[in-house]
Amino acid sequence: MKTQNDDLLVYDEDDAVKFILKQVPDEFKNRIDEDKIQYVLDVIYDFYDEKGFIDEDSAEEASIDEEEMGIFIAKSAKKDKIDLTEDEILLILDAEFEYGQTIGVYNEE
Repeated sequence: MKTQNDDLLVYDEDDAVKFILKQVPDEFKNRIDEDKIQYVLDVIYDFYDEKGFIDEDSAEEASIDEEEMGIFIAKSAKKDKIDLTEDEILLILDAEFEYGQTIGVYNEE
């Protein structure tokens, strides 16, 4: 696990994008690229910010409603004219969760 200052986890977006891209099933590889993955990661950050989960002074665990996050991403993608289906969003979210587990950001509930 990568850490910075021995107490903060380091989430590397470039590593996350590469990890997620490797997880994408062959039948979706022609539709899901690095740009779409990066877009979803950015919107996840927006979702966390809107929900108040991003607080530099707090390292408390938060319970995240995955369905609510998926809806938030789908609405953002539609508004921003990003061509992502619900299934593609879920694939990216699942792979992002797996990445987070590998570096210790997420725990299975």
